[in-house]
Amino acid sequence: MLEEHIGFLGSGQMAEALMRGFLQAKLTLPEHIIASDAAGERLEHVAQKVGIRTTSENRTVVAHSRILILAVKPNVVSLVLREVRDAVTPGHLVVSIAAGVTLAKLEGELESGSRVVRVMPNTPCLVGAAAAGFALGRHATDQDRKTVEQLFGAVGRAFCLDEKLLDPVTGLSGSGPAYTFIFIEALADGGVRAGLPRDVALSLAAQTVLGAAQMVLETRRHPGELKDMVASPGGTTIAGIHEMEKAGFRGAVMNAVLAASERSRELGK
Repeated sequence: MLEEHIGFLGSGQMAEALMRGFLQAKLTLPEHIIASDAAGERLEHVAQKVGIRTTSENRTVVAHSRILILAVKPNVVSLVLREVRDAVTPGHLVVSIAAGVTLAKLEGELESGSRVVRVMPNTPCLVGAAAAGFALGRHATDQDRKTVEQLFGAVGRAFCLDEKLLDPVTGLSGSGPAYTFIFIEALADGGVRAGLPRDVALSLAAQTVLGAAQMVLETRRHPGELKDMVASPGGTTIAGIHEMEKAGFRGAVMNAVLAASERSRELGK
């Protein structure tokens, strides 16, 4: 369990998912988390549903925390950091999950020497299955790296990378859950079209995606090899794969990742 108190500057959906994930992983206690937000209804929600302390003042969060998770929209990052700049001390670790906001921009809004880490998580942290990439700022220490690995490793998998790779991480795993939800929905719709009851089709689709993902991670075999294990010559699976290829499925997924990556770069400009 972490000894440091954690403060969230922003209490949106991703912040809430992280709060819940940290608590479910027993990484910290509810009384060791404090959060602020410009929207009073969000503060009321996380106070009641998550059980943490809340405040409308960003500086109060800074005063009561040593790990600060910056979880506001990219367009208000500068405003929030300027507000708390003189309250952030060398004892604070600032962890930003604001999409596209570079380490240089974050460090430029804080006092010289501030310890900053930029993270791109995703919403499955809520169920302990996050896929996150992170990059260290110029003054972040090896202990800061270990702290971030502990935080995000407690809710999934976390990879320390060069900052230039965080935009692709955003396009792949940051946005990837949404692509996967669409795929699960489409699988279920196909099952319904073929005659399955809706609830059965949806459960089968979700479990199929979960099982396939576990096979990739646990067997460490290439997805193509695992695909070939299912697609027997002249069988049902290869017939379905043929239809997916004709519809440009692979290219559409690749283009989605590239588009989201480019949008992340645009947000950082």
